[in-house]
Amino acid sequence: MSDAAIFAISLGVTLVGLVISWGAFRRRGAGTGLRGAALSLVPLAAAMTGVTEFFVDLAFSPVKWAGVAVAGLAVLLYMTSGAMLSRRAAGEGGGGKAAGGGAERKSARRAGKPKGAVEGPAQSGGDPEMADIEKILRDRGIS
Repeated sequence: MSDAAIFAISLGVTLVGLVISWGAFRRRGAGTGLRGAALSLVPLAAAMTGVTEFFVDLAFSPVKWAGVAVAGLAVLLYMTSGAMLSRRAAGEGGGGKAAGGGAERKSARRAGKPKGAVEGPAQSGGDPEMADIEKILRDRGIS
């Protein structure tokens, strides 16, 4: 596509967006109108900087799509390897201590009060909502 055609299309899209933004400004206020105007200027800026040509070439080039697919595969492999390495490090590093500590914590929690038991101000006639909040904080380890 020629530069003039890309510029004309981008200018048309920008103008339509600005008209819609003006309507949003009148109906919903300045914040919405300014956000719409900012987004409306993006196609024109893309055409002026040459970014649009890249996307036009990308849309019609199978070689570039293959490059995008290869880049996506690289990111997927990198993230998978990170997950595998973190699992291995967790299994080797402190596996015995973490597993034992977790089991001890669970059994200690079970040996304590029943799940619905509330201590503190609720038992002495205090605010029951405050007691619920305190219970939630204790359950999460926040005191």
